[in-house]
Amino acid sequence: MIQNQTKSCILEIRSAAGGEEAKIWARDLLRMYLKFSQNQGWQADRLDELSLKIKGEGAYKKLQFEAGVHRVQRIPATERYGRIHTSTATVVILPQIPESEIKINPKDIEFQTFRASSQGGQNVQKVNTAVRLIHKPTGTVSSCQTQRYQEQNRKIALEMLRAKIWQKEEEKKRAKIDQQRRSAVGRGMRSEKIRTYNYPQNRVTDHRLKKKFRLEDIIEGKLEKLTRLLASS
Repeated sequence: MIQNQTKSCILEIRSAAGGEEAKIWARDLLRMYLKFSQNQGWQADRLDELSLKIKGEGAYKKLQFEAGVHRVQRIPATERYGRIHTSTATVVILPQIPESEIKINPKDIEFQTFRASSQGGQNVQKVNTAVRLIHKPTGTVSSCQTQRYQEQNRKIALEMLRAKIWQKEEEKKRAKIDQQRRSAVGRGMRSEKIRTYNYPQNRVTDHRLKKKFRLEDIIEGKLEKLTRLLASS
């Protein structure tokens, strides 16, 4: 299976319920996965503000169980009255799909270019050759803006597009087997969660394992024990 063959994956984070705080939380999760990748000795390259391409031994195998809704409970910096807010972000993990696995007709792709933003800190290159690809039959969109040359961004965006189309096809297969089964990504609502990060109590609860972990460790990218338990459960 592709999941067991690939050593590379694409990680995307999308802010969901919670407004501006959800956007902040999405960036915090990205930082967590960057630290975890560093701890594992993997190469993590920014593809966009909230997406990474991660290459290294066991990358997809360990990260695949991170897909889903991550809920945070904390007091935002802008909160005047000390109230705890709940926000969510969804994490999507896509394996790298060989070109031979997913054939895309070039005529089915709408090709767009745009000026890259400089958001994301010093690790994001300031380039003017950002690329967006739209697969017209499925409406699937991918983009990349971190490389210096347009052709490099296009190549990466095409890899992401193949992975996203593969994911959609896999979800259709699963839906035929079990119409009641939820997508691994979820819709981002507060009730659809795989993990809760509770800052006041310095606690992370993984709802699949039904186990608790120290938040200050997890948020600093110390996910090895957690991912090992998920892989063996």
